[in-house]
Amino acid sequence: MARYVCAEEVVAPGGIVSGGWVAVDEGRITAVGDGAPPAGAGDEVDRVEGTVVPGFVDLHCHGGGGAAYTSADPEQILTAAQTHLRHGTTTTNASLVSATLEDLSAQIEALIPFVDDGTIHGIHLEGPWISPEYCGAHDPATLRPPDPSEVAEVLAAGGGRIAMVTLAPELPGALESIPLIVEAGGIAAVGHTASDADQARAAVDAGAAVATHLFNAMPPLLHRSPGPVGALMSDPRVVVELICDGVHLSPDVVALAMGAASGRCALITDAMSAAGAADGEYLIGNLDVIVRDGEARLATNGSLAGSTLLMGAAVRTAAIAAGRGIEQASRAASAVPAMALGLGDRGRLEPGLRADLVCLDDDLRVTRVMRAGHWVT
Repeated sequence: MARYVCAEEVVAPGGIVSGGWVAVDEGRITAVGDGAPPAGAGDEVDRVEGTVVPGFVDLHCHGGGGAAYTSADPEQILTAAQTHLRHGTTTTNASLVSATLEDLSAQIEALIPFVDDGTIHGIHLEGPWISPEYCGAHDPATLRPPDPSEVAEVLAAGGGRIAMVTLAPELPGALESIPLIVEAGGIAAVGHTASDADQARAAVDAGAAVATHLFNAMPPLLHRSPGPVGALMSDPRVVVELICDGVHLSPDVVALAMGAASGRCALITDAMSAAGAADGEYLIGNLDVIVRDGEARLATNGSLAGSTLLMGAAVRTAAIAAGRGIEQASRAASAVPAMALGLGDRGRLEPGLRADLVCLDDDLRVTRVMRAGHWVT
C-alpha cells in the first residue's frame, strides 16, 4: 500500500514541482510527480499546504529540548534527538565538546547504542584538539595538540561510529592525525583554528573535507590575508558549515558564502541544550551558559556558546533573509550534508531514497515531518 503526500510545491532535484506529490512505500520514495496522484485502492493520500522538502541533515548538533549529548544520559540523548526530529532533522550527528579523555570515552560509550539503533547518525568530536586562541565555548583546560596515538585511541573507542572530528590544522600532530580520522571512516574538519590559508590548505591536502562553522572561531577573511575562511570557502573539495541563525552570521555573509561555495554549503544548528527550550541557565560541557532572547553565551565572558537554532529556522533564514530561495536553502540543509556524510540514500526527493520529508507552510515553518516513511509529527 502506497502513501501519496501532495503539496502546493515539491522541491525535487530537478526544480520545484508545482501541484506535486511524493509517493512512499515501505519507507522509500517510489515516485515524484505532478497533477493528480495515481493512487489506487487501499493507497493513502495526505494533502498538505505549502512546500515539501527533503528531511534535514545536521552535521553539527550538541543537544536540544533542555538535554545535552555530552550528558552521557540515555534519556537526555533521546530527548535531544527527538526535539530536532520534530523540527525536521531526520538525520543528525551528536556533537561533543572538548573534554578529558576519560569524559570523552564515557560520552562516546553512551552514544554508541543510539548510533546503532539509528536515533543518531554518528558522533562528532568538536575538540579537544583545537586552538586555545579560538576555543569559543570550550574549556581551555581540556585543550591539547592532537597526538596521533591519542586520536587513534579515541577513534578506536568509537568503533566506527565517530562520523566527524574537528581539529586545528596548525597544531603539532594535526596533519598526521587527519589521515587516521579518514581511514577510520570519519570526516576530518577544520575549525576552532588560528591557521593561515596555507595551513588550512595543507589540512585539505591531507584529507580534511569540512569547514566547521565557517567564519566563526577562526581568523577573519581579509583582502590580503584570506586566512582559513578564504582557503576553505574557495576549495571545491570542502563542504562549509554555516550557522544560519542571524546571530553567528549576518544574512549578507550567508548570501556571500552560499554564492561563493554554491553546492558546498551545509546549514548546521550547532545547537546546545536550550534549542527548543526556554531562556535560562544551561551548561555546555562543564561551562555555564546564560540564554537570553534565544542567544546562548558563556556566563564568564559572553562568548557565543553554540546556538538555540532549529534547522527549520536555519532554512527560513537562508531562503528569505539571505535571499537564496527555498531550493538552495533546502539543498544546503539536506543534500549537501548528506553528501558530506556519504549518505547516498537520503537528502533528496528521488525514487529509491529513504522517505524523509518535511512539510513547510507558506512562511517556511515546519508543520509535519516524515522519517523513513512514517509521520513523526
